Amino acid sequence: MKNITLSADEHHIDAARQRARSEHTTLNDAFRRWLADYAMSQQRLRLCDDVMERLQGRLQVGRHIGRDEMNTR
Repeated sequence: MKNITLSADEHHIDAARQRARSEHTTLNDAFRRWLADYAMSQQRLRLCDDVMERLQGRLQVGRHIGRDEMNTR
């Protein structure tokens, strides 16, 4: 794992440490999770866009679905 140094307002660091403590974790672990999420967010958005594109035309918004159709498996 690689180390990095960040600068932030002391008040924000203290508040973040307090929140991490209340969530039974460390600020370091919380930051690692945030960083992974941040790094993957663009990829997730592209995947969601791909799914929505594939669903285009397959779903009919506003169409009434009957009980029998809802319960069909």
